[in-house]
Amino acid sequence: MSKRVLVMALIAGTVASTLSACVPLVVGGAVAGTVAASDRRTFGAQTEDKTISVKADIKMPNVVGDAGHVNVNSFNRRVLITGEVRDAAMKAAVEREVKAIEGVVMVVNELEIAGPSSYTSRSNDALITTKVKASLVDAKDISANSFKVVTERGAVYLMGRVTQREATQAAEIARGVNGVNKVVKVFEYISEDEWKQYQPKPAQ
Repeated sequence: MSKRVLVMALIAGTVASTLSACVPLVVGGAVAGTVAASDRRTFGAQTEDKTISVKADIKMPNVVGDAGHVNVNSFNRRVLITGEVRDAAMKAAVEREVKAIEGVVMVVNELEIAGPSSYTSRSNDALITTKVKASLVDAKDISANSFKVVTERGAVYLMGRVTQREATQAAEIARGVNGVNKVVKVFEYISEDEWKQYQPKPAQ
């Protein structure tokens, strides 16, 4: 299975799950296993990130109700909060609840004080995310699997464990995608020496 086919399969699943929470996401074991193995997080961190996101999703309805729209994404226990809330007090309450989740080491609160975004806006964000991921797949010298892409109201947030070189390249790629208003880097940086440790070993 080629890298582009692999990532595009996951992208399709991501868009489907974004637009319809009622549709279950089914990813083949081979695909999921390959991506997990190429992830720069430990398996423990990957599991914790999923747990953090689930716990946050459970908490949010009690915090914002119908007065907000909140997305919580975790990568290596570093959490990005995006969406819209009614006021500054609600924004602070969301951050406080997320910080209280076991395992969270850092929170980046990008919530806007505004009315909840429309279905059309969220659909457009999902499309932008798909385009950015596809562009990262096509890029040379970086691994698309090392990046997590989140889009909110046309703003693209890039997460992952990457080098400064990879971060700069990925940001430039994202800025070149039609519909992107701005790019925000929410990276955990690694050294070039550490990067080399993640590269595939040549076949014997």
